[in-house]
Amino acid sequence: MRGVAFVGYKKSGKTTTVEAVASVLKGRGYRVVVAKSMHADFDREGSDTWRFSRVADEVLVRARDTDALLFRARDLNALLSMVSADFVLFEGFKAVKHVPRVVCARDEWEVGELDGGLAVAVSGVIASKGIREVNGLPVIDATREPEKLADLVEEKAFMLPNIDCGLCGFTCELMAKKIVSGEKTPRDCVILSQRPKVTVRIDGKVLPMKDWVQELVEKTVKGMLSAMKGYRDGRRIEIVIRDD
Repeated sequence: MRGVAFVGYKKSGKTTTVEAVASVLKGRGYRVVVAKSMHADFDREGSDTWRFSRVADEVLVRARDTDALLFRARDLNALLSMVSADFVLFEGFKAVKHVPRVVCARDEWEVGELDGGLAVAVSGVIASKGIREVNGLPVIDATREPEKLADLVEEKAFMLPNIDCGLCGFTCELMAKKIVSGEKTPRDCVILSQRPKVTVRIDGKVLPMKDWVQELVEKTVKGMLSAMKGYRDGRRIEIVIRDD
């Protein structure tokens, strides 16, 4: 998965910008997930779901307008492990510093406050004022040029593992800043550059899998095949399923 955070203060145009970019990326055939940071309580104290969550591991909700799975993720990585996507667009999440960001601002001061060495573009309310550049960052109006902003997201988006393993010699935040500045690329992340043990392609498109899913698939397939006559260990196992 690749990601971009759309950060900004209240009423800066974050939601409109994310909606525009998500719509374009979806139209291009990508699977898009939007992660929204909320300051209000989603599962208010005293409600039925709140009471259930005190005694259950997870709560499934079926409502007239939507369905939901309520659970408490220990961190952002655990939350993202629940989804599979080509792009994750973070709405808010100023504390997220392992992905690049689009600053949604009302004025140039807010851009300076929120850049943090991770910004790749500026959008939001300031883009409607005719300003084309702030601190060397392009200002793109998502309401008028959503394709242009989506192009930039396609080009610049990445997501580091957010585990600060130190194998590259940096924290994920510092590595992200170096990638944004052009000093490094995502391939310089040791974790991301590792070759996956299991690769599944559907009509040529790679199906993203977490490490534990790869391990599950590997052990399941090898376990089934090992019971068959003629099976032997090999460095590479290929299985093709056609649905012609």
